[in-house]
Amino acid sequence: MKHSLVNLQIIEDIKNLLVASREQLQRSVNSVMVQTYWNIGRIIVEDEQKGENRAEYGTRQLEQISQSLSKEFGKGFEVRNIRNMRQFYLVFPIWHSVNAKLSWTHYKRLIRIENDEARDWYIKESVANNWSVRALDRQVSKLYYERLLSSNARTFVEQEAKEKTDVLQIDPKELLRDPYILDFLNLPYRSSLETDVEQALMDNLQKFLLELGRGFAFVSRQQRLSVEEQDFYID
Repeated sequence: MKHSLVNLQIIEDIKNLLVASREQLQRSVNSVMVQTYWNIGRIIVEDEQKGENRAEYGTRQLEQISQSLSKEFGKGFEVRNIRNMRQFYLVFPIWHSVNAKLSWTHYKRLIRIENDEARDWYIKESVANNWSVRALDRQVSKLYYERLLSSNARTFVEQEAKEKTDVLQIDPKELLRDPYILDFLNLPYRSSLETDVEQALMDNLQKFLLELGRGFAFVSRQQRLSVEEQDFYID
């Protein structure tokens, strides 16, 4: 058996370095994105209030902001998301109260929690347990916080929650595939989201539909569809 001429440990060290660097890059991009969206919300709210506590803000102005930003910076600035940025600032008016370890998608879910104490608790748990957005959404929808407060079998509730969320922890491989990060960087989804097999299938499907002529349309690949504050990706 031939001995390797390369120190295999060096290869492992390089791999570990690349993995750590990519995770650090994702955290950096995410932190900048969250702070940017918070500041966008701040600018909108301050312009809205003019130093006063006015509640109304023209939908038309939000639409104009959305159209202008989308035209120059690409996806990610739909009216719905602009409204989320505004709400983000209203819920977290002090930047230092924002935990930059959580993603924008986490905060989209968190700003819908009306109970301040519950929201703070979910933030701490998300960071401590490395919850993905799916894990956070599950716990909120299952009223995990409320169940803990009211249950005499606290240990059982905690164990059940742990078992259900362990499989939903954040996967480092998926960190740079967050559609909102791709939108923020104005990068195409497909270069990051599809496999070679899916690419080949979709290429052939697109060609087939084009050959059919009028009456058929190939709209998009992995088109984002937002329904009830949740995002789905369809072909």
